[in-house]
Amino acid sequence: MNQATSTPALMLHDGVEIPQLGLGVFQVPPEKTQETVERALEAGYRHIDTAAAYRNERGVGAAVAASGIPREQIFVTTKLWNTSQGYEPALGAFEKSVARLGLDYVDLYLIHWPVPSEGRTLDSWRALERIQLDGGARTIGVSNFRVEDLEMLEREAEVLPTVNQIELHPHLQQAELREWHAEHGVATEAWSPLAQGELLYNATIAAVASRHDRSAAQVILRWHLQLGNVVIPKSATPSRIRENFALFDFELTEDDMTEIAALDVGKRIGPDPADFA
Repeated sequence: MNQATSTPALMLHDGVEIPQLGLGVFQVPPEKTQETVERALEAGYRHIDTAAAYRNERGVGAAVAASGIPREQIFVTTKLWNTSQGYEPALGAFEKSVARLGLDYVDLYLIHWPVPSEGRTLDSWRALERIQLDGGARTIGVSNFRVEDLEMLEREAEVLPTVNQIELHPHLQQAELREWHAEHGVATEAWSPLAQGELLYNATIAAVASRHDRSAAQVILRWHLQLGNVVIPKSATPSRIRENFALFDFELTEDDMTEIAALDVGKRIGPDPADFA
């Protein structure tokens, strides 16, 4: 368990611990980011996920600085955007990200998308390996990578990613990727874990929630945790931020998990990594 909060932590294959529940700040406006992250830290979150593309790294860094919480107790993730891929561009983009965050290092640095059409994934990954060796990132990973992208890194890179952050929710359960991750010691991290709210009105989820006297969001997030996923729900509403954190005093049954597993229809909310650039 993370000593600062009740959040469980997963041990990554390089020995770094990642809190299993975090706050994502995708689509949080820059002017609201500091306040949102401050509210999350007050609620107990110790894992904040941002990206260069979100244009709100400054607000995340300001909230971390203002919190009074020791830096080593807050796990900060940011990501390399597609237009900065390549070895030297990635190194430069990382320096800009840490400057915007106002931090000496980040805990996790990710390649945001594989962009297979550009063919610069391996050069970008080698830059991340360098960043980790130099102490700029405690651990390094990828986001939205397919099995074939991961297999390329397995063949060509010095180290495998510790994390692959992918779209994952009950309508898109990513069994093939999760199996590959499990076999290779890569942590699965779920973005859009609630399918951007689409699943909050699902009858199966509602029935499970009723049995546990919990909200639909809490049931879905608890499902992620019990699968072993890292999960980063996004909210800028203080009451929902607190609600999404209240996951550690109940458990779903095997029957609940089986019912939710049956909801998989392979439906994406976001872009397909095969052709997104």
